[in-house]
Amino acid sequence: MMVLITYDVSFDNEGGQRRLRHIAKICQNYGTRVQYSVFECDIDPSQWVALKSKLLSTYDDSVDSLRFYILGKNWRSKVEHHGAKATLDLFADPLII
Repeated sequence: MMVLITYDVSFDNEGGQRRLRHIAKICQNYGTRVQYSVFECDIDPSQWVALKSKLLSTYDDSVDSLRFYILGKNWRSKVEHHGAKATLDLFADPLII
């Protein structure tokens, strides 16, 4: 299933930059960065449980925010991209090694 993850981490308190790097690293382990604080993660349900748990244990709920958009298996019809920085679609684009 495809999950779109967005986050906003505050730098107003101590540890904000560390939390931001940690959240980005967790997301990079499961998906592809499509904007600075937006990741597309094509994962199975067990990976989703692990990913969500890691993110919820990392962010500070008093100052940061996380948003999860669960797009499911038929996500391609729900996503349009316009403009620069088109991302690689690993399932539709050819992969040359």
